[in-house]
Amino acid sequence: MMGSKYHYDHVFDPTCTQKFIFEKAVKPIVDSVMEGFNGTVFAYGQTSSGKTHTMLGPSIDDEEQRGMIPRMVSLVFSQILQAPNDIEFTVKISMIEIYMEKIRDLIEPAKTDLKIREDKKRGIYIEDICETFVTEESEVYTLLHVGN
Repeated sequence: MMGSKYHYDHVFDPTCTQKFIFEKAVKPIVDSVMEGFNGTVFAYGQTSSGKTHTMLGPSIDDEEQRGMIPRMVSLVFSQILQAPNDIEFTVKISMIEIYMEKIRDLIEPAKTDLKIREDKKRGIYIEDICETFVTEESEVYTLLHVGN
């Protein structure tokens, strides 16, 4: 019988800073996304296991304490500003919660029990999700405050 083998890239202990976790686990994914690859940073775990603390941080406005999402946003927009002028970027924001197998739009909370769909042109998507175009970092933070 063949067993599955799992490889841990890194285990973070409670003394790790948000910055350290970002640099080690998340920044390489964002860098790849900016090169045109798909990437996902996904937090999964039991209630009160630290997902929100890791992903948003105690304050998205505090440079030291902010989590992975605000750090990703900063990196994306700084890389957009440094890109050649002949490259055009489009940035859309959606924010969802998956709880008890139900998908809820956090930007438009009245949209509950959303469905995952697949289309040949669009690929996999969430039907009726609110997608907001943004042009700068501060707009993303405004939406994060709304979604929270």
